[in-house]
Amino acid sequence: MIPARVYVAASWRTPSQPLVVQAIREAGLTVYDFRNPPSRAGFGWEQINGGWKSWTPKEYISALQHPLAVAGYDSDITALQQCYACVLVQPSGRSAALELGYAAGMGKRCAVLLASGQEPELMLKCAEYMSDSLPEIVSWLTNLRGI
Repeated sequence: MIPARVYVAASWRTPSQPLVVQAIREAGLTVYDFRNPPSRAGFGWEQINGGWKSWTPKEYISALQHPLAVAGYDSDITALQQCYACVLVQPSGRSAALELGYAAGMGKRCAVLLASGQEPELMLKCAEYMSDSLPEIVSWLTNLRGI
């Protein structure tokens, strides 16, 4: 049987992310929740510097080396490496898109929970399953495990 680890890729600004995490957990699957990771508080750039929106490229590169950014990245990338499936939840940001691409590149099972009003993205074709229905996404995930 496949381990019950699902990576939910979304943005901090994705309002449905907590509902998606909850629905997958209610189906008996273990979910990595970047907002509430198991070993630390969720990472946000404001933890490093409240002025992050106006950083120069050099300030951004430096911030990536901050211990909080390193810990946040390590937690997320480890969860991606250990998952059996990744679900991108729209609307999503650039990091979530990178996470889905990384998971697909590792041969993980990938799905997208589509939202109305989103600009089409060709590279979402790397996901093997797409739906605008959370129950359908959850069913797809549980069927992967044979539950």
